[in-house]
Amino acid sequence: MKSMMMLALTTMALAAAGTAVAQDQSALAKSSGCLNCHDVDAKKMGPSYKSVAAKFKGKADAEAMLVTKLSTANGHPKVSASPDDIKALVKWVLAM
Repeated sequence: MKSMMMLALTTMALAAAGTAVAQDQSALAKSSGCLNCHDVDAKKMGPSYKSVAAKFKGKADAEAMLVTKLSTANGHPKVSASPDDIKALVKWVLAM
């Protein structure tokens, strides 16, 4: 019985942590101006984050390629986020 309770508490803690990270990344995307052109679910001026994740699913070099593209303004407007923030946002998008 004790182990079932610990498992349930651990599961709830992990779910809460995942939600907090997603909220942090969403706030980072907003403060960096990403949400001016992109949305999680719907196409705006740019593609939705979920469609980007689907397009690059299973591609080993996707993260590095997208970080470079965003950092160098090669095929995408230069973003105002720091290099570490760009990496975090790309990981967040690709995890969708």
